[in-house]
Amino acid sequence: MAEDVLDYLVVGAGPAGLQLGQQLDRAGRSYLVLEAGSAPATFFRTFPRHRTLISVNKKHTGWSDPELNLRMDWNSMLAADDPDPLLFTDYSAEMFPSAEVLLRYAADYAAKHEIAIRYDTRVTRISRADGHFVATAGDGSVFTARRLVMATGVTKPYIPDVPGMELIDQYADFDPDPAPFTNQRVLVLGKGNSAFETADSLNAHAAVLHVAGPRPVKLAWRTHFVGHLRAYNAGVLDMYQLKLQHAILDGDVREITKDEDGYRVKFAFFRADEVIKELRYDRVIACTGFRFDSSIFDEDCRPRLTIDDRFPAQTSSWESVNVPGLYFAGTITQVRDFKKATSAFIHGFRYGVRALSKVLDERYHGVEWPHTVLKAGTADLVDAVITRINRTSALYQQFGFLADVLTVERGQARYYEEVPVARFAERAPDVEDAFAITLDYGPDHDKVDPFDFTVKRASQDVANDSGEGHYLHPIVRHYRRGELVATHHVTENLENEWDREVHVDALTAFLAEQLA
Repeated sequence: MAEDVLDYLVVGAGPAGLQLGQQLDRAGRSYLVLEAGSAPATFFRTFPRHRTLISVNKKHTGWSDPELNLRMDWNSMLAADDPDPLLFTDYSAEMFPSAEVLLRYAADYAAKHEIAIRYDTRVTRISRADGHFVATAGDGSVFTARRLVMATGVTKPYIPDVPGMELIDQYADFDPDPAPFTNQRVLVLGKGNSAFETADSLNAHAAVLHVAGPRPVKLAWRTHFVGHLRAYNAGVLDMYQLKLQHAILDGDVREITKDEDGYRVKFAFFRADEVIKELRYDRVIACTGFRFDSSIFDEDCRPRLTIDDRFPAQTSSWESVNVPGLYFAGTITQVRDFKKATSAFIHGFRYGVRALSKVLDERYHGVEWPHTVLKAGTADLVDAVITRINRTSALYQQFGFLADVLTVERGQARYYEEVPVARFAERAPDVEDAFAITLDYGPDHDKVDPFDFTVKRASQDVANDSGEGHYLHPIVRHYRRGELVATHHVTENLENEWDREVHVDALTAFLAEQLA
């Protein structure tokens, strides 16, 4: 029946689902959030397994501006039309708090905003009928909506196709108590943060720890991708370099067998002379990641997968590429900036969720993307850009992925905030003059060791349009009818403050020349 059809059905009451629910509620949409667990953020009851978050919680910044503070607060959710937002930093002053804190915060966020959530409702099937999405729960309940938003995260453990993988422990369900590992030889498969988190938890107990995988370890402090190995989890790497028994192995596991003496693992090494070598271990733990579970979808509405079938393929508006009306929110949106920006994490996808709500308003409810009308004089435009780049947390966190867009047509200027860069690119040909303002690192920034003092840094006192700066800085790109015609790099600054003469004067000259 039409009266029972919701505007939106959101599956998953994690941080993304909660925030989207709050925004839909404030916009007056009919919606419901379905959650498999008995409380919000069920994922964090189990993960990370060793219970310490690696998302930064920097409470003390020296700033009084709440927008600036969000640059250092990686766990708070955003809330529409809330003059007194609930902040994660009010729950803990620890830089890396326990996951239990996030559970309390999520529960309070849901209660404060009175989000419509139906708990203990695990969706087991998603189908389509009469142009609507139909979600069936394990208890037989049925829910119907015009649009469906999946905010379930990546919940299906990835188990590599290696003989013997069924014999070993899995990160998702092994007992993390380190005591049983005392004085044992332990192999951890995987080279992400979950693998190193697990290895570090066993550091003081295991006799020998090997962390193994086919790819080199990538360090977050070098790549600027926070999903790569964080220094917080790098204790085993440190011990390996200092010859303290533990080691990092580069190679493929070909086979795992088990006998009365433990496990025997055959490796094909990448950086050693051995073609195949067999090593013995007392315990083996697979920390090989997760992926999106599409099995609950009927064939006629199952989203196409991408990146080795790990994530649903999505448009620039986070819509399924093959199922109209099916959208995604949260960590599964990382497919749009895979291993580049921050959509896999709360401090990134919270801005993606906010942008998604604007997409839905524009597409289905006739609400234009929020913007400010400006005078088209160069000084007014420069002031708008300088003001934003010195405050925005969205462009700071979603570097190179979200942009502020300044359009100038027929003497009128409009300033749009936090537009996905890819979505802007699709619409740029319709605009006479458009300037996309992003914060981003310089080209090949991940190839430069930040602690290599022989690498020259761009001067903070000289205007820089050559783009040789490697550190985070504002970039203004001018498009005329969709064609990139000029790029201006606002020179980098140690404190990320771009309001000095060298910044203002160079940007003024650039805009004046482009709009002449």
